[in-house]
Amino acid sequence: MVQKYSYNWLCDYLGENAPTPEVIADLLTAHAFEVEGTEEHNGDTIFELKILPDRGSDCLSHRGIAREIATLTGVPLAVDPLHIPVTISATDLIQVQIANVTLSPRFTASLIRGVKVDESPEWLKTRLAAIGTRSINNIVDATNYVMYAMGQPLHAYDAVKFPQVNGVWQFVVRPAEAGETVSLLAEGGKDEDRIVTLRGGELLIVDGSANVPIGLAGVKGGRFAGVTTETTDIIIEAAHFDAGLTRRTARGLGIVIDASKRFENEPARALPPLSQQMITDLIIKIAGGTTLGMIDVYPVPKVPPVVSVEVRAVNARLGIELSTEVMVDILTRVGVTVEMMGDTLSCTGPLERTDLNIPEDFIEEIGRVYGYQHVVSVVPETVPLSEYNVRHVYSEQIRAVLVAAGFTEIITTSFRNQDEIGLQSSLASDKCFLRSELSSGLGDALSKNAPFTDLLGVADTKLFEIGTVFTRESGTVAEHVSLVVGVRLRTTGYSGKEDASLTLVCNLLEAELGIPFDWVLKAGVAECNVSTLLATLPVPTAYAVVPKAKETIYKAFSFYPSVSRDIALWVQEGTEVSVVEEIIRSAAGPLMVRLTHLDTFTKDGRMSLAFRLVFQSSDRTLVDFEVNGFMESINSIVAEKGWIVR
Repeated sequence: MVQKYSYNWLCDYLGENAPTPEVIADLLTAHAFEVEGTEEHNGDTIFELKILPDRGSDCLSHRGIAREIATLTGVPLAVDPLHIPVTISATDLIQVQIANVTLSPRFTASLIRGVKVDESPEWLKTRLAAIGTRSINNIVDATNYVMYAMGQPLHAYDAVKFPQVNGVWQFVVRPAEAGETVSLLAEGGKDEDRIVTLRGGELLIVDGSANVPIGLAGVKGGRFAGVTTETTDIIIEAAHFDAGLTRRTARGLGIVIDASKRFENEPARALPPLSQQMITDLIIKIAGGTTLGMIDVYPVPKVPPVVSVEVRAVNARLGIELSTEVMVDILTRVGVTVEMMGDTLSCTGPLERTDLNIPEDFIEEIGRVYGYQHVVSVVPETVPLSEYNVRHVYSEQIRAVLVAAGFTEIITTSFRNQDEIGLQSSLASDKCFLRSELSSGLGDALSKNAPFTDLLGVADTKLFEIGTVFTRESGTVAEHVSLVVGVRLRTTGYSGKEDASLTLVCNLLEAELGIPFDWVLKAGVAECNVSTLLATLPVPTAYAVVPKAKETIYKAFSFYPSVSRDIALWVQEGTEVSVVEEIIRSAAGPLMVRLTHLDTFTKDGRMSLAFRLVFQSSDRTLVDFEVNGFMESINSIVAEKGWIVR
């Protein structure tokens, strides 16, 4: 995903040793992320970075990108908010009950009294505006600032509006029941409520005093106890929610915002209390108030994995020769704790890196920080083949015969809306079954492509496909390779000529392979189960030599329909067809994309030449008067030559 980052903000963490924006862009491009672009904004440089999925846990934050830059330059961070100790005391004024610690492993809430909700200071507005975030008020802006700084989403409640039981605020985190509703904050600054009806299973934050949903955990905060200019006491929520459930909920409801994106990418479970410390300090600084403590419910702390990485495995995977010292230095710069155990590195990732879990993760870190430009390409050693792919060998033979006969290969979808074998989880309502034959897919392709014969300059449409089909045999799913060929003539419907063309090509295939094919022949389409043929054919002893392909230049095709016109001319006997074609081309203009010679015959000392012209535009649909104008130009030119339009 693409996110914006402020250079000035990064410099808060990098200090005076921060590289220039140009150097940062080069470093990140070579070692970490694509820089989609940079722009100047009120004395700041804004980077647009495409964050890779495995790094969303730490690098969807300014601190994460600053840490990445420090790793690549070898210079430690001047200020690291993840290493600032949490000094907020515990409180018994807030209670938290978590129904499922797997779905919500950690939940923190802090209480601040005596704040003044007002406009944010200019520096905070500027910071948020630089990355495209609108200022709301100093409290909401503070939650956004900490999210973009640390990667941890937060939410603020008006404590006075939040009901208490015996002077205690009660939070419950539980799965939703089917049909429950929750009122969410409107998007885009709108004032109206957004009421969402839930399917059941989504994770809710609930007011424990009345069992009322007050927020959709990990996705979006509720309007319950919203902060206004009258607010004086606030509760700040910072928690960790299951990434998979958050993604399913957000995508299912179509509520994908910056907060949900971060929860989807599994931020570190250590972040909530650290973020509470940062936002508490920030709110007291810009809005006043006093902290009354924090509750931190973390029943099952996650122990970071200790991963053993063999030194020789690093060099073997990367194809380089690095010393153990270099490996340790690189991992240490990344923030990994490394212990030597013989020829093995015992590695523990930093608290913010939830993506470092197996040896390959640490090997990748060594490779990318060291630089992939140092990895030298090595041509694999040639080894004799021990066996040959029977399907490939004979598929290539079949393919060669069909292509030589003027057929074009296509690949159609393996899914259908109805067939023998259904899928437990389908991509779409019309893709719920696996195909049991190829004929219908090829038939559709033939019908769709038949109108393009003039544009392609062919007399008919000839297609084939070699693909896998799925059937039920003896109660099990059987997978077969099937071949289907088909022909459509210019005329609508089917005719004996189409079947005759198929019979001819079927005979060619049987002669090439030397065995009869068990064809199922329909009007214009023939299909054969190739799997049964392969068992009867000789075992291949070599692959055919593949000839070097001719150089081909591709260009974009037009999305607009073509228009065909025919013209027949009486010319002097003995006139070269190529001469007439050249005259027509010169008069037709640039929108004539094909000229096909259809027919020639002589009579009474004259010769008749018939041509088909195809016109097409790349930017519009042509209309009759345009094409008629082209044809009038041709008629005028041929008249000057003394030729007569029939």
